[in-house]
Parts: sequence; C-alpha cells; structure tokens
Amino acid sequence: MAPLSVIFLLMIHGVSSADWGVSYSPSRICALKDSTVIMRCTYTYPTGHQIMKAFWTKGPVRGEEPPDLSNDPEYSQRLQYLGDKQQNCTVSLSHVTLKDSRMYYFRFITDITGGKYTGYTGLTLNVTDLQVESPERVTEGDSVTLTCKSSCALTDRATFIWYRNSLKILTESNFSNKLSLNPVRREDSGRYSCAVDGHTHISPAVQLNVMSTGCLVILYASVGVVCGAAVIITMVLIWVIKWMKKRNDTPKSQMSQSRNHYEKREACEELDQPV
Repeated sequence: MAPLSVIFLLMIHGVSSADWGVSYSPSRICALKDSTVIMRCTYTYPTGHQIMKAFWTKGPVRGEEPPDLSNDPEYSQRLQYLGDKQQNCTVSLSHVTLKDSRMYYFRFITDITGGKYTGYTGLTLNVTDLQVESPERVTEGDSVTLTCKSSCALTDRATFIWYRNSLKILTESNFSNKLSLNPVRREDSGRYSCAVDGHTHISPAVQLNVMSTGCLVILYASVGVVCGAAVIITMVLIWVIKWMKKRNDTPKSQMSQSRNHYEKREACEELDQPV
C-alpha cells in the first residue's frame, strides 16, 4: 500500500513524467548559408523544481552527459541563448555554414536529484547555398527561364534578387526564384547570379550565351562547307591511292610480259636448230 501512497502524493504535487517536455517550433528549419537562424522552443517541468542549467547540444548519447554547445569552439562565438530559466528555450545561431546541418537538442537540469531532461525529438537544421540553373547556349528569340535553386525549401519567406554581370536586374519577375527572358535577346548574354534580399550570400555566376539567328545560319553554312570539303578530300585521297597502286603494278606486268616473250623466243630458236 505504501508505494501507491507515494505515487498518489507525487501526482498531487505534480511530479509526474508527463510534466517533463520540450517542444520545438518549427521542428525543421531550412536556412540560407551565412544567415542567422532562430531555433524556437519551450519546455516544461514539474512544479517545485528550479532550473539550474539550460543549454543546447548536438548528438546526445543516452547515459552520457551531453556537451553544452556554448562551450564548443565551433559554436561559442555564434550561439546566443535568447530564452530564460522558466519556459522559453529559444536560441540563435549566426553565420551558419553547410557543416551546421544536423539535429539539435535542448536539455535542462533542475535543483532536485534526477531532475534532468533532454528533448530527444530534436530540431533539424538544414543549411543550403544557392545555385543558378540555366541552359548554356540559347538562340535569339527563344523563351528562356533561369532558376535560383536551393537544396531545401527556405523556411522564411524569401525575396530573390537577380544579377547580370554583378549588376542588379530590375524586371517584373525579379522577386521570384525564376527569371524569365521571353524572348531572349543577344544583349541578355552574360554571367547570371542570384541572392535573397537581406542576406549576404550570392550564388556562383553562370554564363548564358545567346546566339543570333544570323550566326546560326553562318554556323550551319560553315558546317556544310567543312563537310563538303571533307568529302572532296576523301574522294581525292581514294583516287590518288588507286592511281599509285596502279602505277606500282604496271612495271611488274610489263616485266612479266617481257619475260614470257623472251622464253617463247628461246623455245622457237631451239626448235629451228638442225639435229
């Protein structure tokens, strides 16, 4: 009966496992490289406890005390705890890199023995850069679309900026991650890059070459001339080879005819001699 009494008393004082918890919102974040990420969370614990330590960690191992990211040289200068020692456990991480992509966990310790808890559901952070997807060569008059791509869908609403040869492009669609050039012109040739407004990261530039229809005709004509010349040269080489072969075979044929004539003549002379 004693154990039931203890459980009943614990429930009265609010010391049940259901009172321990960490909630991440959102639980998945896609952030742009070099940006500052806000990882929001709240936590709960039984009444009567006082928070002694609250911190974020990565890759916790059950049974081992996880490390505090604020003591990690890779994070200490970029991590700022925005929460408190009551319910808010929000933290910010600045200048994120692709290496920061992983799961993060919040952990807190109270003043009562055994009062430790880690939110093992965790928060997943994906850090992405930007890449411009574009056809390498197009013809004047074509409809061309360039796309500013990321490895994941950015969590925060993004306004895209487009550049040609490092100069900002002002078009109706420059706030989208797609840049439409319809119809594309010769002067649209250049190196294109993209960025997100309010961020320092800019994608690597990609070259777009626009050929005029006149150049295309000249190219086709040039290809035709080269192909025609190749055919003529091939035919001449074949004729030369055949002629040289025939020339080399002619002396052998004449020698063979002369030898046969000489042998026939000798045979006739031997027959004409008296016995």
